[in-house]
Amino acid sequence: MYVKRNIRNKFDKISKNYNMVAVVGARQAGKTTFLKKQIENKNSSYILFDDPDARSLFEDDIKKFEKQFISSYNISVLDEIQYCKNAGIKLKYLVDSDHHLWITSSSEIILSKEILSFLVGRVSILKLFPFSFKEFLTAISQKEVTSKILNRLIWEHATYGGYPRAVLTEDIDMKKTILSDLYDTMLLKDVARTFSIEDIRTLEEFSKYLAFSIGDIVSYDKISSDLNMSFQTVKKYFDAMEKSYLIYRVLPFFTNKKKEIVKQPKLYFVDTGLRNIIAKKFDVNLDGKLFENYVLTELLKIGFSPKYWRTKTKTEVDFVIEKENNIIPIEVKIQADIGKIERSMRSFIETYKPKTAIVVTLKGKKGKTKINDCEIIYTDILNLEKQLN
Repeated sequence: MYVKRNIRNKFDKISKNYNMVAVVGARQAGKTTFLKKQIENKNSSYILFDDPDARSLFEDDIKKFEKQFISSYNISVLDEIQYCKNAGIKLKYLVDSDHHLWITSSSEIILSKEILSFLVGRVSILKLFPFSFKEFLTAISQKEVTSKILNRLIWEHATYGGYPRAVLTEDIDMKKTILSDLYDTMLLKDVARTFSIEDIRTLEEFSKYLAFSIGDIVSYDKISSDLNMSFQTVKKYFDAMEKSYLIYRVLPFFTNKKKEIVKQPKLYFVDTGLRNIIAKKFDVNLDGKLFENYVLTELLKIGFSPKYWRTKTKTEVDFVIEKENNIIPIEVKIQADIGKIERSMRSFIETYKPKTAIVVTLKGKKGKTKINDCEIIYTDILNLEKQLN
């Protein structure tokens, strides 16, 4: 079953204006399926760089590669380009030869200066995440969502995540097996192999530590001490896992550096199902931290880069969205009562005077209230994107 992805409309517009489009995101999030759907009934070629012969030809003789795989086609898909050495200059040659390329990568190594420096002005980059809640509903053929079943569906999506194979499998044990196998593959191929990490056991311990730290402010010193790892190793592992789309670091929002904590990010996982398989934790109810992480993943899939707000007095707002010239604070609550405004949200509103604030709730009622000129909207996951548009 093919599920139309959220990035489709944006991809259609961009692909008409760029000779090269890069679709990046986690392994098995659906990049290959998406691009293969786009080249249906087109004069196209598809090359997977897991194939050592294709990879060697690309690296050793780009003109022969061009003749064999590219020249006779209107569009060519180059899948998992991160495995190729010196990809930037080779891609530049192909694009400058007026070929249309759609490329994928399961690692942000494709976004490194060494590669992008050759492709400035030549490539547009789109991120594809695992299924959003709305894509999840489409995938399981859930056309109507009543209030009675909404929370059960949110629980399922948050608990087992949005990776297509896991979503499309009904058997719970098989979902867990798929997630476990995916985690092993991502750790070995995307993290260890791509970033030259040999100590797999320590990497596994590190990832398990992070799985129990969602929503926490990152302290490299503390992690280094807790796991008996060097500071440099902690930073290397963090960067590798983030660039492989396992984790996401939310940066702080600030304007007054004297009052707010400046540097430390907060830690979340890109997919809550993958986090749960690492933690071996599948609870019958969503706790506050997991629901917060889940809302973060939905914000990423909508297209935002959320920040968080925290002062030295520990006044904190979960997420802050910067949209055009507006800022929107977002609080995440399992249960919320309309009109009962948290001190932290009130403080943010008084300080920054946003036009809109949002409370995302799992069990609370939906509605609106006001503080001064700020409208506070209480909403659920199903309607979050609508409230942000």
